[in-house]
Amino acid sequence: MIYLKTEDEIELLRESGHIVAKALAEVAKHIKPGVSTKDLDEVAEAYIRSCNAIPSFLNYNGFPGTLCTSINDVVVHGIPGREQVLKEGDVVSVDCGAYINGYHGDSAYTFRVGEVSDEVTQLLITTKASLYKGIEQAVEGKRVGDIGHAVQDYCQRRGYTVVRELVGHGVGRNLHESPDVPNAGKRGSGVQLKSGMVIAIEPMINMGRRNVVIENDGWTVRTLDRKPSAHFEHTVAIRSNGEADILTSFDYIKEVLRDRFI
Repeated sequence: MIYLKTEDEIELLRESGHIVAKALAEVAKHIKPGVSTKDLDEVAEAYIRSCNAIPSFLNYNGFPGTLCTSINDVVVHGIPGREQVLKEGDVVSVDCGAYINGYHGDSAYTFRVGEVSDEVTQLLITTKASLYKGIEQAVEGKRVGDIGHAVQDYCQRRGYTVVRELVGHGVGRNLHESPDVPNAGKRGSGVQLKSGMVIAIEPMINMGRRNVVIENDGWTVRTLDRKPSAHFEHTVAIRSNGEADILTSFDYIKEVLRDRFI
């Protein structure tokens, strides 16, 4: 079942997305060598709760963190921990969700820790750009395959690979709703996009092969070849005016990172 949201519901989703965007910016202030991912998790949880919201991910199907913190070859769903300490040259995907007034927000950003190689920086730049290529297709009358094709084509032309086992998704009263939003696909295929649909678009792009493996914890998804991966995500409302309505934002992160913002 795909739920079409009213204007009032979309504004509530925008509020949730705003909290997530600000939480990611708070996390951005603390990303540096020597900081543990548990430290980042505590920062995010404290901020979300200060907004009278609830962390969407905490205890979701048993997940133990407020954030998914995925370092280097971890694609997504990395579990925050004291032993997971950021090092110079790392990259870390931080995925965050917040629930307030009955609706979830969901967004992710991959951060550089200190000085990162040009090769890995280019992976991040490409992955983030592919997110916006997908968002350009998120308008009424298009199909989810148009989004996936845009992401896939942009990244593969630049020598990267697209993770297939994990996808974007609908967002609303539930953190994950229909439809699935793959990051690869054929133009004109899949579910048709209608005004009022709200979806999370989240490219997960690898430097090496596209194959992934799930660790024994049941959550952590790594690249099989252990090469770096990047992940960026926005929550988007489908509109009838030919332009997607992005309900989350990286603007607050930009204010923190300034010239280090990708």
